[in-house]
Amino acid sequence: MNVSCLDYNATGAFSSLVLDYLRKDTKLQPFYAHFPEVASFAALIKDRNFPQEQRQVLVEELTRQYEGVELPEAVKSNLEALAQPQTFTITTGHQLNLFTGPLYFIYKIVTAIKTAQELQKAYPEQKFVPVYWMATEDHDFAEVNHFTLFGKTYTWESDAKGAVGRFSTDGLNELLDQLPESYPLFEKAYTESATLAQATRSIVNGLFGAYGVVCLDGDSPVLKRSFSPVAQRELREQIGYKAISETNKALEKHYKPQVMVREINLFYLDQNLRERIVQEGETYKVLNTELTFTQEQILQLAQEEPEKISPNVVMRPLYQELVLPNLAYIGGGAEVAYWFQLKGLFEAFQVPYPAVMLRNSAMYITKANGQRMEKLGLTVLEMFKELPELKKRLAELLNQEEVSLEDQRKAVEDIFRQVEELAQRVDPTLVKAVAAEAQKAQNSLQMLEKKLNKAVESKNDTTYNQLINLKEKLFPTGVLQERVDNLLTYQTNNPNFIPALVAAFEPFAYSFTVLQEE
Repeated sequence: MNVSCLDYNATGAFSSLVLDYLRKDTKLQPFYAHFPEVASFAALIKDRNFPQEQRQVLVEELTRQYEGVELPEAVKSNLEALAQPQTFTITTGHQLNLFTGPLYFIYKIVTAIKTAQELQKAYPEQKFVPVYWMATEDHDFAEVNHFTLFGKTYTWESDAKGAVGRFSTDGLNELLDQLPESYPLFEKAYTESATLAQATRSIVNGLFGAYGVVCLDGDSPVLKRSFSPVAQRELREQIGYKAISETNKALEKHYKPQVMVREINLFYLDQNLRERIVQEGETYKVLNTELTFTQEQILQLAQEEPEKISPNVVMRPLYQELVLPNLAYIGGGAEVAYWFQLKGLFEAFQVPYPAVMLRNSAMYITKANGQRMEKLGLTVLEMFKELPELKKRLAELLNQEEVSLEDQRKAVEDIFRQVEELAQRVDPTLVKAVAAEAQKAQNSLQMLEKKLNKAVESKNDTTYNQLINLKEKLFPTGVLQERVDNLLTYQTNNPNFIPALVAAFEPFAYSFTVLQEE
């Protein structure tokens, strides 16, 4: 495997906020605590005083969540290590995408693995555990119910409502039957697990268990007890709205805020139901239901049944940091952007703010696609250009010039002129015949010129079609592979796809990774 790196800025595929962050632009410095480089973690470790009693709660809950799951030795070791005060987590989170969804699901977890490994080398007295926070409480089923494999989209139809992690896996057999071949890990997970959350844990354990990745489901009554005081204060004082709105005022001088903050940033969560909580006068209502509460009732609910309160996108990070001894959160560009809206929120609740890391991005070039690119004479970086610009570049490489037989026509014209002069001397009656033959010759050359140009055009069309097909392989639907292609698109032909990613990714290098089969 040939591994190379590109500057994020050179790809043209990343936002100005992300690029400014990576170059440590002073405009962004007020919105985070520590830039994520290895040296910064000394301060992060020192400042992260995580209560021992909370560690015990975490370990006991994780042990419960992993009941019935065959634990790889690395996962078992990490679960035990989390009880120790010198152990910290490196966390990434994502929705429960069907069959892991787009590749960036995989890239996030691999980045967490490599970050933990790099920190382990730098700080051997501590222990670093990569964690996948399962977005089990998410209710946007349309975002997770499909995946694209070899250019075809497969969709799981379900009438279930509420938190997707609680969805029954019933009905997934029909989708499994549609796939081009058997995928045992996924088939076992989806047919032997009762819920989508359990199935996703089984899949991640199968793919990444050897690297010690721990999966955590935040949809837990036990863990929600830690979030209960935050939820109660949010309901009473609307702290999130005040803190984030203040941050947004400063941030939007330079960038558009990524996510919207609500007056109350909480959902009511129950079986088949996850709906926003809103306040109207003295009454708290659950949207799209008949449920209403007084302030006393809603606060009592948050205290006595905390599992029925679900954080939204801006409160979930706070919840995460309350239940994990976490040092860094790894996310994509959009996640990095909305974390910058949250520093004031963390300060308001006096919760340590972790390092915010951009996950690794990558392009995987198969041997066949690499050969096509080489044949076209294009570089990887050139492939990031728009198609019209690429076509222009290809035309230059092909040295395309319209075929012209003008010189030949002039030569033929000179020859027939000489013949005409000879005919004039020998037999003037033949001059017209010579002229006719001259015209035939010119017509023949003109016809040949058209045929030659058509042949060139046909040849170029073939080359252009090869370019278009290659562009679609490397940028399906016009975007990065990682936003469309599924893991199985590459792992099916390369069982070592994930180990190759683990070997190639350098989380602290902050560059775009290119993996090319040799």
